[in-house]
Amino acid sequence: MIVVSWNVNSLGARMPRVLELLAELRPDVVCLQETKARPDGFPHLELQMAGYTALEHSSGGRNGVALLVRNDLAPRDVVTGLPGEPLPEEARWIEAEVDGVRVISVYVPNGRSLDDATFPDKLRFLERMTDRVRALGDTPLVVAGDFNVAPSDLDVYDPVRFVGSTHTSARERELLGRLTDLGLRDVHRHLRPDEQRFTWWDYRGGNFHKNLGMRIDLFLVSQGLVTDQTGYDVARTYRKGPRPSDHAPIVLSIG
Repeated sequence: MIVVSWNVNSLGARMPRVLELLAELRPDVVCLQETKARPDGFPHLELQMAGYTALEHSSGGRNGVALLVRNDLAPRDVVTGLPGEPLPEEARWIEAEVDGVRVISVYVPNGRSLDDATFPDKLRFLERMTDRVRALGDTPLVVAGDFNVAPSDLDVYDPVRFVGSTHTSARERELLGRLTDLGLRDVHRHLRPDEQRFTWWDYRGGNFHKNLGMRIDLFLVSQGLVTDQTGYDVARTYRKGPRPSDHAPIVLSIG
């Protein structure tokens, strides 16, 4: 199974690049975040013509998540929304069973800053994620998306610059660590313990070309799905070219 996760920072703006990725990689599932789509404006037909069924959870605002599933795979048991999340209207969680694996697309709140009024909601969202993963028990899981947390100092270009900032605080990292304590593997760090590789770069200052980024897009995968054949990559080419997202897609192969 090939799974892609990508914060597209507006599906409407990035649709040509999404179709390009589908044609090039032919993934089984694509987990999208920050689609910024209206429920009545989601491009179901265009994606269907490209060979994919779209399962979407849309807010019409700045958020929104989706699963694009290859037409022949027949997803089952679709769930939209994270039980107990603080702001369910923001549309940040969708899950479905695909070919025996429960695939989840998640867009964790940004939190803005440690003293911002939205930061406690980010922490509560991470807590509810732990509750949901625990409730799913031994179900084979792929939890993919924009976690808005860099798991360690190796995952930011300059840890000193992020002291006192969101995305790197001890509390955020502690809550993210609870998911790995439940048996999920951070695939990148599992396969490449010492490699610094980023998934997000600020649009400003030429940060992408200077490689001043963060690794905040993650695959957390059930331990039993991670084998010697498991593969992982960052599709940096999609961060280049016309009108790119500020995130690069990440690519997982399992099974």
